[in-house]
Amino acid sequence: MRGLGTAPAAGPAPSPGGGAPPPAGTTPGAGPYAVAGALLPPLWRALPRSALTTGAVLALLLVALPRLLSTEPDPWLSLNLLRAAALTLGLGLAFLLDDPARHTTAPVPTRRPVRAGLRVALVAPLVALCWTAALLLTPARVRPPVGAVTLEAGALALLALAAASVAVRCTDAAEPGVVVSAGLLGTVCAAALLLPYRWTLFPSAGDPAWGDAHQRWAWLLAGAAVTVAYAGTEPVRRRRVLRTRSGT
Repeated sequence: MRGLGTAPAAGPAPSPGGGAPPPAGTTPGAGPYAVAGALLPPLWRALPRSALTTGAVLALLLVALPRLLSTEPDPWLSLNLLRAAALTLGLGLAFLLDDPARHTTAPVPTRRPVRAGLRVALVAPLVALCWTAALLLTPARVRPPVGAVTLEAGALALLALAAASVAVRCTDAAEPGVVVSAGLLGTVCAAALLLPYRWTLFPSAGDPAWGDAHQRWAWLLAGAAVTVAYAGTEPVRRRRVLRTRSGT
């Protein structure tokens, strides 16, 4: 006679392909929007708020310095304060992909590009709002061309994300933000101090090199975007490991 006992608790239903179960809060076979919606709350909680907030606050303080000190701003000072603000925002974004739990949450069915893209989507509106406020804090009479200086800010932001993506892809570091931000800061300082005039990236608004410099900024932005797209994917070897762990 078979003994009576408590039936074992049912575990999460396997996915149709026999792989890892979907994220909590979704049902097997759920569409990509449902999976993304389930991932947003934990990703929002995992954002490096201190680094991002520090970068945003410093950016706004920098451009507000002339108002706080009751000094008369000039075009050269306003341009460089905006450049410094863009750099501090980029330094904050260098921490965006930091994930202390990276090695415990790696074997999940959602690919890294989706997780990283959702992080960027959560932060991008706030960064854009902060940059808009920085532009508005600069008096209109001394404000540099908005499109050109925004191009510089966008390129710096994408360079920070590109470096962070490469660090996550090529190393096992869970929190590469400190190294990435230090590298970005050193690179920008070296470019400002060491590049010859014909290759300068930081001319003044009335300089004849202004147009050529922003062509170079456009190339940097495009190259950084390509790097983010490439480095954001899972390495082939790691994808094989994930498939082995999930049983596919």
